[in-house]
Amino acid sequence: MYTILTRFEKLILTAFSGLLALVMPVTTTLGQTAQRPNIIFIFSDDHAYQGIGAYGNKIAKTPNIDRIAREGALLTNNLVTNSICGPSRATLLTGKYSHLNGYKRNDRTKFDTSQTLLSETLRKNGYQTAWIGKMHLNSLPAGFDYWNVLPDQGHYYNPEFVGQPNDTTKYTGYVSDLITQFATGWLEKRDNDKPFFLIVGHKATHREWMPALEDLGAYDDVTFPLPSTFYDDYKGRKAAADQDMTIDKTMRMKLDLKVGVDYEKDFLYNRLNPEQKKVFKAYYDKVSKEVTDKNLTGKALVEWKFQRYLRDYFSTANSLDRNIGKLLDYLDKSGLSKNTVVIYASDQGFYLGEHGWFDKRFIYEESLKTPFLIRYPGVIKPGTKVSDLVVNIDWAPTVLNIAGVKTPADMQGKSFFPLLKADRAAQIPWRKEAYYHYYEFPQPHHVYPHFGLRTSRYKLAYFYGGADSWELYDLQKDPKEVSNLYGSKGTEALIADLKTKLKALMNEYKDDEALKILAAAKP
Repeated sequence: MYTILTRFEKLILTAFSGLLALVMPVTTTLGQTAQRPNIIFIFSDDHAYQGIGAYGNKIAKTPNIDRIAREGALLTNNLVTNSICGPSRATLLTGKYSHLNGYKRNDRTKFDTSQTLLSETLRKNGYQTAWIGKMHLNSLPAGFDYWNVLPDQGHYYNPEFVGQPNDTTKYTGYVSDLITQFATGWLEKRDNDKPFFLIVGHKATHREWMPALEDLGAYDDVTFPLPSTFYDDYKGRKAAADQDMTIDKTMRMKLDLKVGVDYEKDFLYNRLNPEQKKVFKAYYDKVSKEVTDKNLTGKALVEWKFQRYLRDYFSTANSLDRNIGKLLDYLDKSGLSKNTVVIYASDQGFYLGEHGWFDKRFIYEESLKTPFLIRYPGVIKPGTKVSDLVVNIDWAPTVLNIAGVKTPADMQGKSFFPLLKADRAAQIPWRKEAYYHYYEFPQPHHVYPHFGLRTSRYKLAYFYGGADSWELYDLQKDPKEVSNLYGSKGTEALIADLKTKLKALMNEYKDDEALKILAAAKP
């Protein structure tokens, strides 16, 4: 009996062990799924880092964006690979440079959705995915369970949205408010048994800056200080001297600054319903009368345009920040905030009068750097700052790392998640140089195509397509980038070293076109 019972026990134990081996991986997987964080990526358009309180601006009203930095981490050297809207979004989705993901310019090129995408990779690994708001890639979203996106650039007032499968619906209201309503609406209806990845794409603060009615005049009592480079003479910088993006000559009185608008015929304003039009017209009629009565010319007119530009720009940003606050409040009230990563970034930097400009495109700091703030409760220590050179090819791998998903082999970036949570982040091996390549020329804004690299101290760039010139800056001594050192005595060894590193980056990132241009470039 004893022997028989022992054998029976062994059989039971063996069977139980086998069953346990089958069950345990499933149980672990389910447990990990339950703990995997939700991820919200808030992606604005043309929002300058220097226009945010957390980055040192004392005038901007950005309490909700600042809150993300205060409760999480702020990146001070977050760079883009190509400072322009669509290509930056393509890089977010692919983790690749423009020459490999195929989206180099803001033209009618259709984004190739057959390549490996962040959204589809997350979806295959158990995440439900959604994109709501601005996408601007000339294609419908791919790899997303749900979408409701603006066609092309979209409109500030009473915009159309393209939903699923491909239906276009016009809504009454202001675009930032509608995007937040749709985002929280989707969160209410999502599958609660899965973690989620949500991109909230805001139109603000894209040109032509049209504030919400409640924000009209929000900065009218502010006199913005002129940047020290506002009257830059562009000496020694051929490409900078030949652009078409100045507040003086390029910014339009009617379309950009709303002076002398025909509210019945001008396409931006005939979208307004009667109630909206009444408020909008009353405000900008006063603006038009002011500048007409002053009869300004020369520098006085240029500086008036600068003030008017920033008042509209920051007033438009008010709605962006307010709606970020609404989303953060929803996460708190719904109990989602504890296990939801919130990221805020813009597609690239933007000029707020520096060098006399608006827009972006150049490798110079104001357009090369973009804001990036991230909150991950219980993981990222509040008030963290990261000064390492992070590039937007790193965004997708970082999101995947946070989600516990391996980075696909064809993504060129690297997760910087370890930099965010390490006590001794300085000891983590990280890149010392970042690579940049801009293509769109000649229109709009006539910014010559160029490539270059940035280190913690130096920047080397080569402009081609007619400019055919090198530029070198010592960011430690010349943070405003007004003194081109290229060819100066004593820089020979530095230039040679930087060119070697530039070529190495081109090889690393497989930019064969740039390698050919570099080989033919004048010394």
